[in-house]
Amino acid sequence: MSHQLINLSDDLKRLRNEGYHLEIRGGHLLVKDVPYVNSKKEVQRGTLVCKLTLAGDVTARPGDHIAHFIGEHPCDQNGMELEKIKNASNKNALHKDVVIDHTFSAKPQPSGVYDNYYDKVTTYVGILSRYAQALSPDTEITAKTFPAIEADEDEDSPFNYIDTASSRAEIEVVTDKLRSKKIAILGTGGTGAYTLDFTAKTPVDEIHLYDGDDFLQHNAFRVPGAPSIEELSAKPKKTAYLKGLYSKMHRGIVAHEEYVDASNVEQLRVMDFVFVCLDRGTAKKLIIEKLEEYGIPFVDVGMGIYEADGSLGGILRVTTSTPDQRDHVRGRIPFSDGVGRNEYATNIQIAELNALNAALAIIKWKKLCGFYLDFDHEYHSTFTITGNLLLNEDKNP
Repeated sequence: MSHQLINLSDDLKRLRNEGYHLEIRGGHLLVKDVPYVNSKKEVQRGTLVCKLTLAGDVTARPGDHIAHFIGEHPCDQNGMELEKIKNASNKNALHKDVVIDHTFSAKPQPSGVYDNYYDKVTTYVGILSRYAQALSPDTEITAKTFPAIEADEDEDSPFNYIDTASSRAEIEVVTDKLRSKKIAILGTGGTGAYTLDFTAKTPVDEIHLYDGDDFLQHNAFRVPGAPSIEELSAKPKKTAYLKGLYSKMHRGIVAHEEYVDASNVEQLRVMDFVFVCLDRGTAKKLIIEKLEEYGIPFVDVGMGIYEADGSLGGILRVTTSTPDQRDHVRGRIPFSDGVGRNEYATNIQIAELNALNAALAIIKWKKLCGFYLDFDHEYHSTFTITGNLLLNEDKNP
């Protein structure tokens, strides 16, 4: 309820986006970590409390100009109590979980009423914190602490904490196009791991990881993050290691410590989208045939990096397939494990190239979801390192 009220109320949402530490408790808005000066001329932090006036699930105009405070009585930089706003000083239980120490009165001029809670809160915070700032002019003292905000337990969110990035950017409606999706990432090496990194920051319901490999030392140099020597020595499965890392943020990560083959490919039938991030071309044939049979859209990624004259060159590839367009796939995706100067077969991998390959795949997926505009509707893209050339082909009119 707390986060829902904030999300639906423009004034509270603006306060949260600007970094104020908010909590809704017993019909009251609590603004925590407000800096002030006590009688000893020490900078302290207290909690501003305002009674909420609601119209259904959103805030209405504040019913009065009164505010309450939890903490010592705020003073000026000389340790003198702020008499201009002082109303009463005695402990009072506004709710079983809200016990205040002081009551203030700062009536806005000339109307005498606050239009919204943003105006009310910022007015009171400004009055209380200006003297703390005066005591420490060379130090930034602010109530905008940007606290970590946990998601409500009963909230329909795949995250362990609130996505304030979308809120601050005001793109929540666009981001919601990625909700209620069940996706799979086949192969969690370099590109697959970065694909997880990007999808874990989206509100998809479930992210299924498939890989039977152990997470070894060389993997640490081409995946996101920085594992410790102790983590490497334990030799966890790739999917288990990555689930442990990203489950700190995303609730819906499912680790399958196995490769996808004929024995388990049926599990992909329930997916909404699949990222195929496998090195071996021969492993893809069955998977892609089944994804086509199940009517599931997918993106297949690959890279071919070679060494020439002491430098590296090569191509990154992103091939998309949906029920609307499949015919190009077999001419674009290699199904052999040949070696040599085949740009799509060599196995040199560099972290930034893995990340770029994953980013191109994620951008295409988000285009298919309507998150990004898509003018070309390309189904096959290649990025050539030497010329920094991005080429789009197989366009769907």
